[in-house]
Amino acid sequence: MGSLLQGFTKSLAMTFLSEIGDKTFFAAAILAMRYPRRLVLAGCLSALIVMTILSATLGWAAPNLISRKWTHHITTLLFFGFGLWSLWDGFKEGGGSEELAEVEAELDSDLKKTNDQSKKDSSKIEDEQKKQKRPFLTAFFSPIFLKAFSINFFGEWGDKSQLATIGLAADENPLGVVLGGILAQTLCTTAAVLGGKSLASQISERIVALSGGMLFIIFGIQSLLTPVDA
Repeated sequence: MGSLLQGFTKSLAMTFLSEIGDKTFFAAAILAMRYPRRLVLAGCLSALIVMTILSATLGWAAPNLISRKWTHHITTLLFFGFGLWSLWDGFKEGGGSEELAEVEAELDSDLKKTNDQSKKDSSKIEDEQKKQKRPFLTAFFSPIFLKAFSINFFGEWGDKSQLATIGLAADENPLGVVLGGILAQTLCTTAAVLGGKSLASQISERIVALSGGMLFIIFGIQSLLTPVDA
């Protein structure tokens, strides 16, 4: 089991490079252009923090289900696998903002469905007027918050960064992994919400993918050379 600082550093670097050009990053940037930023930021961050804690918990529990030797080897394979995967994505990436356009199209489609449904239900307008009398509850249970939360939570489920967090927490200090992951998620999501689409469109997906791939490979080599705790 690695030290807290080592787990924190690895998780911070890995999560930052995995999320800075990820689909959830683009989703946060686009949502922030259409809805109040504080609600979008709160919803996105809440989802990513919950996912980080959940993933680290699964990784922490893994050595209790199977031997640490096997979890160490599986983690090493995950690092190499995700590294090659990211490098492949980087080499075949066109360098444009195709994913940004794809996410924007999905959100536009979802927004049209929401608007059509809201027109049919006139009674919801009265409910919204009642909710506005309770700003504290509205801030945490508004449709905007839930929308941002659900998009990011389910967008991360089964994602490369989630699986890597599980593997990292199984081999490093789980608390360090959680703290590093949360800090990285906070930095990325805040940048997306404040920078908006203009910032997201300037990010080179190829550079991000290649940098993340190299980092995963380095982690894999380090894990391969690290002796397994008894």
